[in-house]
Parts: sequence; structure tokens; C-alpha cells
Amino acid sequence: MATGTLHVVGVGPGSPDLLTVRAARLIESASVVAYFCREGRKGHARTIAETYITEGTHELRLVYPFTTEIAVEDPDYQRGIQAFYDRSAQQLADMLKQGQDVVVLCEGEPFLYGSAMYLFDRLKEQFATSVVPGIAAMNGCWSQVQLPMTHGDDVLCVIPATLPEADLTRWLQQADAAVIMKIGRNMSKVRNALVQSGRMSDARYVERGTQPDSFSCPFDECGETAPYFSLVLVPGRKGVR
Repeated sequence: MATGTLHVVGVGPGSPDLLTVRAARLIESASVVAYFCREGRKGHARTIAETYITEGTHELRLVYPFTTEIAVEDPDYQRGIQAFYDRSAQQLADMLKQGQDVVVLCEGEPFLYGSAMYLFDRLKEQFATSVVPGIAAMNGCWSQVQLPMTHGDDVLCVIPATLPEADLTRWLQQADAAVIMKIGRNMSKVRNALVQSGRMSDARYVERGTQPDSFSCPFDECGETAPYFSLVLVPGRKGVR
């Protein structure tokens, strides 16, 4: 029996009409659609793609064992999340071995901090694969707030807010333009790094970019907490040619 194909599909930053034509077609024709979610939640990628999932499609929920309850640097987190990805990959492998094609939904761009790439890494040597790029969250956010990010020879740096504060500060000092992702409970650390690097006055905060409840403001005007789907934009400073 021929094995199925694993399709890793980026669904974009949040608005359903920002999916690519290829992504929409694959989702509409899929017999199996898999997506990550929290316990008791629909899943953000599933919500974005809802318009394109047809009746009768088999949906496979990949439920995270935890999200923010355990710190990323905790060894228990590393062991737990690796075991979760192993189990999830095995579920997909069982379907692929039966000849079923599987579409795995991923918010934003799959290979930019996307959970789906960990399944891809585990399965790419065993099965045929395809990857459909999606509009990354940062693209959606800087377009929504109409903030040009890089000019001329500006260097853009993508920085996870989970880094130590000293590292955040160093990268902000070195980069011409920066996007700080994974804000969540790291707001205080990000605020300190922006002040210490001298970039606070340039920083723009965006949460739930391109979604109906999106919000944006200068970073020095935002509160002390942030949802998972939030980021900070720091535009380049070399000037327009």
C-alpha cells in the first residue's frame, strides 16, 4: 500500500482571508486535518482555517500537555514536550502508513517557531512531505499598523522574549530593526531590555495582529501583561534612501 503525504500548512497570522490559495485548496480537499490546541480549546490554527474545513473531514486534535504552566528552561518541560511531539508524530505516522494524506495546520509561517515543524522533523525521512508557507505573524502585524521595518541595509533581528534579559538587550543594541516574539509573561523583561538598549521610543506593541480583537500602541503605553499572540516591532533606524 502506498503511504500518504504529510502537508504542513501555514494558515497565516489570524485573519482567515490571509491564507494563501494553495493552503485553502489543500485544507478544503483534505480527508484528515490535524492541529495543535490546549485542553478544552478549539485551537487557534483551527479557528483561522474553519471556513475551509469541509463536512466529513476527520479532525485530529493534538492537545498540548501544558503551555505556560512550566518554564521552558525546566527539564520537566523539555522531557514532557519531546514526549508529546513523539506521540503526535506517531499518530500521524499511523494514518500516513494507511495511505491517508494528512494536513497539519500551523499558525503563521510553519518554519518560524511553528510547532508543526517538530512533527515534520520526525516524519520527513519516512514519508512524502510538502510545506505550504504562510504569512508570518510579524508580517501581518507590521502591515496592519503600517510600520515600515527595514530600509536600505538595515539588518532585521527576530528575538524570542524567552531569552535572558541581558541577551535581549544585547540583540536590541546590535540590530537595526527587531521583532520580539513570544511576549506572554515576559513583558517586564522586554520593557527593561528596551529601556537599557535605548530602543523604547521606537517600539510598537501589537497583540492578536490581523484578528478582529487586535490591539496596538506604543510599547511605553501598554500594560504589564500580554497574551501569547503578541509581539513588539522596533523599526530600522538607518533612514529611507
